[in-house]
Amino acid sequence: MRVLGLAGMAPEPYTSLPHPQNKIYPYLLRGVNVTRPNQVWSTDITYIRLACGFRRPAALIGWYSRKVLAWRSNTLDSGFCVDCLKQSLRAYGTPDIFNTTKAASSRAMLLPASLKTHEIALSMDGRGFY
Repeated sequence: MRVLGLAGMAPEPYTSLPHPQNKIYPYLLRGVNVTRPNQVWSTDITYIRLACGFRRPAALIGWYSRKVLAWRSNTLDSGFCVDCLKQSLRAYGTPDIFNTTKAASSRAMLLPASLKTHEIALSMDGRGFY
């Protein structure tokens, strides 16, 4: 395959690593019991292989209800994560803590600024990266 210049269709290694310019935030949920709505929301991005390439859907989930509050799908445009957040804020109010992975935040570089505007604490977990 290497001689012919062929490659597999799976995502390249390390596509989920955080961007080195993005700030790393502490994980705020250790030992926290989620006891009410809008206490904790989280988001993540995944890859879905299609015949014409990959889609990258993002979902925003309320931890108390375990409900998908909003979702979007796009290529690598980081704005779709912020659109997902804005839709959820309009429909459900403001959470206390917003949790994301380091990789998801690197795809959505505008996300921390949007959270700061609404005085939402940002929490990051790094499971699966180190």
